[in-house]
Amino acid sequence: MSNPTFPGTRNGGQIVVAALLANGVDTVYCVPGESYLPVLDALRDATSIRTYVARHEGAAANMADAYGKLTGRPGICFVTRGPGATHASIGVHTASQDSTPMILFIGQVDTLFSEREAFQEVDYRRMFGGMAKWVTEIQDLARIPEVLARAFSVARSGRPGPVVIALPEDVLFASGIAHDAGLSPATQPGLGAGATEAFRGLLANASQPLLVVGGSGWDEAACADLRSFAEAFDIPVAASFRRQDLFDNRHANYVGQIGLGVSPQLADRVRSADLVIALGTRLAEVTSDGYTLFQSPLPKQTLVHVHADAGELGRVYQPALAINCGMREFARALAAMPATDVVWHTWTASARADYERHSGEPASDVPTEGVDMTQVLRHLNATLPDDAIIANGAGNYTVWVHRYYRYRTPRTELAPTSGAMGYGLPAAVAAKLQHPGRTVVCFAGDGCFMMYPQELATAVQYGAALIVIVVNNGMLGTIRMHQEREYPGRVASTDLRNPDFVTLATAFGAFAERVERSEDFPAAFARAQASGVAALIELRVDPFQITPGARLPA
Repeated sequence: MSNPTFPGTRNGGQIVVAALLANGVDTVYCVPGESYLPVLDALRDATSIRTYVARHEGAAANMADAYGKLTGRPGICFVTRGPGATHASIGVHTASQDSTPMILFIGQVDTLFSEREAFQEVDYRRMFGGMAKWVTEIQDLARIPEVLARAFSVARSGRPGPVVIALPEDVLFASGIAHDAGLSPATQPGLGAGATEAFRGLLANASQPLLVVGGSGWDEAACADLRSFAEAFDIPVAASFRRQDLFDNRHANYVGQIGLGVSPQLADRVRSADLVIALGTRLAEVTSDGYTLFQSPLPKQTLVHVHADAGELGRVYQPALAINCGMREFARALAAMPATDVVWHTWTASARADYERHSGEPASDVPTEGVDMTQVLRHLNATLPDDAIIANGAGNYTVWVHRYYRYRTPRTELAPTSGAMGYGLPAAVAAKLQHPGRTVVCFAGDGCFMMYPQELATAVQYGAALIVIVVNNGMLGTIRMHQEREYPGRVASTDLRNPDFVTLATAFGAFAERVERSEDFPAAFARAQASGVAALIELRVDPFQITPGARLPA
């Protein structure tokens, strides 16, 4: 398809791919299916689009989500009907809760077979209706460009999120005339009149302010504007759950993350703040510590809530000032505010000192067996470049990453706020394929890694030389922790009998090593970096050290 916008008769698959090209798509993740063969055929001719085949639809959808996080553009995923769609639904859920732009295309049964429970038929409007921003099915070939243009706009506008489009097989195989659309616009609400003045008034009356940054819709310029504001007003900045890369963790104004493993000192500081500026974050369950850091519906702190989705403002908490605005627009306004003398320098310095103690000191003075994760993270902090990308899924092992790794630049943290296991490896594959010259490290627990271990084959096939660090404690640690609390001594269904991870990785064609002592990790990591291929390092850790500061017997 040398010229995808040429007039004349085309099949539905060619029209779909032409619309992707018109919207600047350069990457597609998929698991092939017979339900969308015309699209696969058209992608073969669209040489400017890289098509990556994952080994599982859930992984392909996670790759698309990671692409959306890294670029701010919709990640594109194609899967087949029925089982393909249900597998991919985890990526849609993650994109929804993480506010990631994404479009999932699903092959659908022939329209003549609709509502007959045909082979692999699913009603996707019902299935994804509460999960996606928009779900539709194209039943007219001529409307493909129109629907896709709307999909790209919906996925990126306001609070970004996933769109699901079903493509009936007969529509894709049919031929006809369709008028191509241009690049679809994305819109963000602007800053309303008087909002800046109202914000300045609340800030002027504060003595213990705290800015909590999160959400999506950020780029490098917006993060730089936020940093300028924080410096000018010496305001402490905390990151919401798994959004630590929005503000340089080494900066004097950064005071830690509010999520799993939040420091007690920072949690107390949130409660005692007299002004909380929630910028982009929804203040969801994890960030609010189970809706306890803020009183609902009326917080004790004066709350300024800035969000791109008007529906989030006042949804749980009634703010003193609600501002419906995109992050780039509001950050630009913050950077333009003239600085004034403030009274909270000591408050900010104290918060920063608390963070440095929490992220710099050992969590426990009890000797542990095997590899000490704290030392692993310290080594990576000292040696990884500023633009290294860290990916992880879900599990107690992530608490070490949140606490000890210091993110420096935007779009270097790939982690699901939805708490989905298995996310890390597919996300790391997508990151390395998108940025082959950058260091990409995936952290995964043994249970987390085994959700999508086959994606090592994808990494090897496409030359994605990422490094996977498997934290092996022989159990589903998070569940075990809760189990021991609720039913002490009654272990049930949380022990894992794992494969030989080194042999498994080697079978895929990856470099692999096992590390059993902390002091052996730096050399093993260097060898993994030097291998030039996808690599796996298995860490044997103390199963009793369930979090940085807690042991199972306690």
